[in-house]
Amino acid sequence: MKKISLSEILKMDKVPRLNLINSATGYKSANLIGTCSVDGIENVAIFSSVTHLGSEPPLVGFILRPTTVPRDTYKNIKETDFFTINHITEEMIADAHHTSANYEQGVSEFDETNLTSEYLDDYKCPFVKGSPVQLLCKYVNEYYLNENDCIHIIASIEAIYADEELIQKDNWLQLDKGNIVAINGLDGYALPKLIDRFEYARPKQKSKSMLRNGA
Repeated sequence: MKKISLSEILKMDKVPRLNLINSATGYKSANLIGTCSVDGIENVAIFSSVTHLGSEPPLVGFILRPTTVPRDTYKNIKETDFFTINHITEEMIADAHHTSANYEQGVSEFDETNLTSEYLDDYKCPFVKGSPVQLLCKYVNEYYLNENDCIHIIASIEAIYADEELIQKDNWLQLDKGNIVAINGLDGYALPKLIDRFEYARPKQKSKSMLRNGA
């Protein structure tokens, strides 16, 4: 094992340091967040920071980088309260990654990629067509992070749309059936494969597989 000390990390150029720190924490979720301005201008952007915060009530969170430059995602959420979270498939990788490009404020990434917006059940924010798992979310709160000037957005899940083949009998979503990818660092995309599921862990009892007979 090679040790990389904090002093070595701080001496690195910006890009190598970003690559190291962003990949050192492991695989992250890969999602497209869709929003719409009050003027009807759509926006879609890739995020790797969406996390589960609780199931009762259903809450998610994600991190927004400093708003010292215009952030259409943040502006649109603050104006309308609503946004969508859309899982990225293997087929979407190139277009999803392109949404991280620094376009001028007001330019819709849907117009600059092959991604297509769709509107479900009269909700007024765009979902990404073809995404096998789509969440409708509503802004709840935000927390400013003094340490790095980022913002932690907290939102409630108002509705979930999922391809039926992903939904198992216990409502668990088997994401690999949808070719849903994860992000490694800033620019690496991986296709996870289900290995096993385990029953609820109890003290002094061996972990029991839910998928392998006799395990």
